[in-house]
Amino acid sequence: MRQAMAAAEVGDEAAFEDPTVNALCARVADLLGKEAALFAPSGTQCNQIALSVLGRPGEEVVCDRTAHIACFEAGGVAANAGLNLLTLDGNRGRFNARQLEAALRTPMRQAPRQAVLGVEQTSNLGGGAIWPLQQLDAVCAIARDRGMSTHLDGARLMNAVVASGESAARHARDFDSAWIDFSKGLGAPVGAALAGSREFIDRAWVVKQRLGGAMRQAGIVAAGALYALDHHVERLSEDHRRAQRLAAGLAGLPGVVLDPTLVETNIVIFRLDVARCGLEAPELARRVDERGVRIGAFDATTLRAVTHLDIDDAGIETALTAIADALGDS
Repeated sequence: MRQAMAAAEVGDEAAFEDPTVNALCARVADLLGKEAALFAPSGTQCNQIALSVLGRPGEEVVCDRTAHIACFEAGGVAANAGLNLLTLDGNRGRFNARQLEAALRTPMRQAPRQAVLGVEQTSNLGGGAIWPLQQLDAVCAIARDRGMSTHLDGARLMNAVVASGESAARHARDFDSAWIDFSKGLGAPVGAALAGSREFIDRAWVVKQRLGGAMRQAGIVAAGALYALDHHVERLSEDHRRAQRLAAGLAGLPGVVLDPTLVETNIVIFRLDVARCGLEAPELARRVDERGVRIGAFDATTLRAVTHLDIDDAGIETALTAIADALGDS
C-alpha cells in the first residue's frame, strides 16, 4: 500500500484534476450503485456533509440512540447542519419498521419536520451487528412514504458485505447517500468516500468546501484507499473469524458477560460482572494496556475489542492471555 501511495499520480483534487482521486470516486460510485462520489478526509465528515445536504436547520434526523452521529461526532449534527436528533431504542443499534412508524409524528408546524432517516451499517455499539436487508428495506420504505431522505453511515459497510454475501450496492440501494470508510477494516491510513446522485454530490461539494475538506494532491492517500479495495475486502472474513475466537475465549473468563453467538463481524463488546471480578472496565483496560493489548472502556462495565488486519491469530491468543491475567490480578 505504501508503494502504491508513493507512486500515485496526483493533481489538484479540488479542481478535479487528481486522476487517482477521480478513479477512486468513480470506483466507489459504481460500488455503491450511485451516480457520483466525493473523497473526504474522514467518515465523520461524510456524515456531516450528507446531513447538511439532506436536511435543513431545525429539521430532524431519526436514528438509533447508539448511532455514531448521535454519540461520537461532537454534536456536529446540531453545530454543522443545525438539525435535531430523534433517537430510537433499537436492538443492538437496529430499530425496526414498527418502532420507526411509532416515532413518526403527524406533521404539524409546531414540531420539527422529520426530514432524514439515518442508519449505521454495521452498528458499532451493537457489537458490529448487521442490519438485515429486509429490515433496511422496511424502514427505508416507511421513510420514503413520509417524504424523508435516507442516509447510510457505511463505516463498516464492507464488513456487512463480506459477512452477508450481499453487494454494497444492494445494501445502499434505498439510500439517497451512502459512504464507505477506508481507514477502519480496510486498513488505509486516511479517508472515506460519500456517494449519491450527481445533484447530491454537487451540493455535497459546497459543504465539503465549507468544512475544510477540499484537498490538493490527495491522490497519495486515495491510492491507499484503492489498494485497500483491491486487496483488503475479502480478507475481512479473517477479522470476523478472529473476533469469534476472541469472543469464545472471553466468554469463558470469570466475570465476563458475553454471548459469543452475537458476534457477526469484527467488533466484540463485552461486559464485566463487577461484583464477581472485583474491578471496573476502565481499570481492566488499563491493566491490559500494561500488558501490550489495547481495548476500549465505554463505562464502568462495558468494553469493546476490534479485530483488524494488524491482528493475527497469535494476537488473539495474546489478548486473551492478557485479559485473563488482568482479571486474575483482582
